[in-house]
Amino acid sequence: MSGGNRPARSTLLDCHWEILVRRSIVTALFILTWLAPAFADVRILASPGGDVVPFLKLFETLRYSGERVIIDGPCYSACALVLSEISRSRICVTSRAVLGFHSARLVDLYGREYDASDATRLMAASYPAAIRAWIERHGGLTARPIFLQGRELASSYPHCS
Repeated sequence: MSGGNRPARSTLLDCHWEILVRRSIVTALFILTWLAPAFADVRILASPGGDVVPFLKLFETLRYSGERVIIDGPCYSACALVLSEISRSRICVTSRAVLGFHSARLVDLYGREYDASDATRLMAASYPAAIRAWIERHGGLTARPIFLQGRELASSYPHCS
């Protein structure tokens, strides 16, 4: 007997049990840390849009992350492409959400803008059917922006809870 009244075998079992419990805790923490991004939310508070490429890269990253996107304010122009890249089941909107759409434009080094009808057609085709139908009912994608908000938006995307 070692350690007072306890036999050596009991101490060895206690040691193995402690190691097993510690490994289980470390494994659980690792799994929770690994899964944590899947439970995070990305909140769009206000975006005027901009160059499409960085937005598409961001939305692609979000698509693979599993994160939910909360649209909680203005999401204009390239920002609205979130609807093309993230599934409807992972997007929700608040009462402050406003989506702005317009035709694509090319801008040269001097800041001059040019029509980009091929890019506009591609962009329009990338939106979900309900959004494409709404855009068509409001005159299509033109240089003049159109805005989807309120009840019309809530009919296509769930309200954030």
